[in-house]
Amino acid sequence: MKSLKSLLAPVAFVGVLAISMGAVNVHAQPSGKQGRIVVPAGPGASSDIVGRLVASRMGEALGMSYVVDNRPGGGTTIGSELVAKAAPDGATLLLSQPSTVISSLIFPNLKYDTSQFAAVTILTRSPLLLAANLDFPPKTFVEFIQYAKANPGKVNFGSLGNGTSHHVTGEMLKLEAGVDMVHVPYKGGASAAHADLLGGRIQIMFDNMPALLPHVRAGQLRPLATSGLTRSGMLSQVPTIAESGYPGFESTSWFGLFAPPGTPKEVVVRLNRELVKILALREINEQLVQSGAEVVGNAPDEADSFFKNELARWSKVTKAIKLGVD
Repeated sequence: MKSLKSLLAPVAFVGVLAISMGAVNVHAQPSGKQGRIVVPAGPGASSDIVGRLVASRMGEALGMSYVVDNRPGGGTTIGSELVAKAAPDGATLLLSQPSTVISSLIFPNLKYDTSQFAAVTILTRSPLLLAANLDFPPKTFVEFIQYAKANPGKVNFGSLGNGTSHHVTGEMLKLEAGVDMVHVPYKGGASAAHADLLGGRIQIMFDNMPALLPHVRAGQLRPLATSGLTRSGMLSQVPTIAESGYPGFESTSWFGLFAPPGTPKEVVVRLNRELVKILALREINEQLVQSGAEVVGNAPDEADSFFKNELARWSKVTKAIKLGVD
């Protein structure tokens, strides 16, 4: 399973942020105590970029030099287990995302309990976009559902791999709308999936909005709906699935910071306070917003509630479709 490039377009997002973040070095030696943000993905992933952006300011605020520690593999479970076993002192944090939740539900025999991580804050979130090939007959989301119901098994939807948020969002739509679609997973990044969507080999696909938006603006793809509860400012004319006959339908790409289980409340509160300040910095906030993100920076209890809701939402879907990894 691939790490979620969960929120922002891999090329556009990296290009926007990398220039301003070149000084953040995973191997930098701090002058004092060293902390780390464990990113369960390799360098260059969107989660890695967000982690470095935050780490670059955390050292100044907390008197501790934070660096990014990339731990890819196992569908984010390798990095998650590392943080789960770390000392609960605030020095080791996990850059969490939807795949953190989904992987915890489909990988057997994990040596940690995802629900026990101490939520610090949700950094950003963004809806997914459902886009269609221009030759696909339906012109609207409502017409698409009608078409899919009339043509069971004849609509192919792509994703960036089994168990990704793009995949399970499509499965959730199948369940709620009662439609039969064929899942086509892709490996090696979004380029192959997007090429097939543009070429008509697959008809529709959920993906992070900034990844598909250039194709939409170029008139190469048709936007059908977004997956947030409210319309996106980036495509305000495009309806949500929730307003199109499926109230409560929601799937978002997000990034959050979590501490090891058992981290004292006062440590979590201090981390949260400083992170909220960092997210409010104009240069940080603007970079994230320009890349398609809604900056959140909520309180620990709100972040924890959001995380628990994500666990409940995707547990229902993965159980219903019997998604698992042997």
